[in-house]
Amino acid sequence: MRVFDGKLLIGGNWVSSISGLCEEVKSPYNGEVVGIAAVANVEDIDMAISAAEEGFAIWRRTPAHQRAAIMMKAAALADERIEEIAQIISSENGKSLLEARGEAGRCGEIIRLGAFEGSQLYGDSLPLDANKGTGQEKIGFTLRQPVGVVVAISPFNYPALLVMHKLSPALSSGNSVVLKPAQSTPLTALALAQCFVDAGLPAGVLNVVTGSGTQLGDALVRDSRVRKISFTGSTAVGTRITQLAGVKKLSLELGASSPVIVMDDADLELAARAVSIGGYINAGQVCISVQRVIVHEKIKRDFLDALKPLVEKINVGDPKADGTEVGTLINERETNRVVASIRNAVDQGAVLITGGEKNGNIITPAIVSEVDPSSNIAQEELFGPAVVVSTTDSLKQALHIANSTPYGLGSGIFTREVNSAIQAAREIDSGVVHVNWTPLWRADLMPYGGFKASGIGKEGVRSAIEEMTEVKTVILHGQSWQ
Repeated sequence: MRVFDGKLLIGGNWVSSISGLCEEVKSPYNGEVVGIAAVANVEDIDMAISAAEEGFAIWRRTPAHQRAAIMMKAAALADERIEEIAQIISSENGKSLLEARGEAGRCGEIIRLGAFEGSQLYGDSLPLDANKGTGQEKIGFTLRQPVGVVVAISPFNYPALLVMHKLSPALSSGNSVVLKPAQSTPLTALALAQCFVDAGLPAGVLNVVTGSGTQLGDALVRDSRVRKISFTGSTAVGTRITQLAGVKKLSLELGASSPVIVMDDADLELAARAVSIGGYINAGQVCISVQRVIVHEKIKRDFLDALKPLVEKINVGDPKADGTEVGTLINERETNRVVASIRNAVDQGAVLITGGEKNGNIITPAIVSEVDPSSNIAQEELFGPAVVVSTTDSLKQALHIANSTPYGLGSGIFTREVNSAIQAAREIDSGVVHVNWTPLWRADLMPYGGFKASGIGKEGVRSAIEEMTEVKTVILHGQSWQ
């Protein structure tokens, strides 16, 4: 049995929940029990936050080079455990081992990025004598310091990657953390936490509580001892967090319905290949997955002819089998929801070009054409392996359609015309705009976050560190000697 099975990490120790309750973690592919997770309650939350306060008192005063050394040890351990972590990801999440190994392989790199950036918390000198009435007897500068206790709430779709994008910047910049991973995928987070424990992270600096977000979320975000919340999940839950959190810093990465524009001068082979990747990785369970393709009517048929065979070649099936590219959705409820969305679109006049067949929690990759941009399948986040296609007769109309949803996380445009690319970059209301690629591309160091209902704040290690620290202004008052 793994050391973390059925345990919480509180105050540097792996402990049972106060209630002693545990729950089985099951594979979404075959229902097999893949591990045991503790079920925390609000008393466990209180203990974890208290431990985080004690840990922060130590960690904030730990020199940056010492923090970085521990982070680098954790990164090395994450590298050594890539296969173990990948097996856990695939087992509890249902994604293919191919995808899981790629995700696990990025963990150590994100920790190393954090170790560097967290040791480079520069301030600024202030030209106070530029202010009327102030001479050279004063010197001013700024310091950047950690905010304190950070609550990190992570989703199921990338149970390692999105945990790391919260833990690495928070810990490297001197904060303590209470991590609440998704109830369906807690084991990956616990395995990653073990890397930090084994690297020598002081007790209380990282705490992990598992269980129901519905039961634990309010207690986590309301607590006045918490100074920062980093949340990835639905817009509905993000909205509730803003209503409950009170005065504290928030980073909320929420829903999306990401558009890709394909203009009539686009490289169709490139566009089709990119969409065949960007729409179906992780069974479409990605905030920046391609959901809407807005294709110029002149080349719509050619685009679909290029896209369809690529989508039909995607190998779906047993996540652990060799050659499987795309595995399952996370559970039966989500699978049924996505299938119903596709069927409803067809009932409303859309055309199913390929896919959409359900086998357990697997859905064959789907293309849905003739989609009304105002319909539910275009306006609401699908979070499944289907791309919906609408047409446009101009760039102006395409940009209007791209901006027509409540969301604004990622977007893309395929064009050979630099003027069209610049106009799209200026006019599309999304946090990231890709030219000649889809939104499903992310470098771990780049700023990442959305507009509108897609959230507030930025991830990406450097940007997250800025959001997980405070700027303090210091003024040294001397006596005038002139």
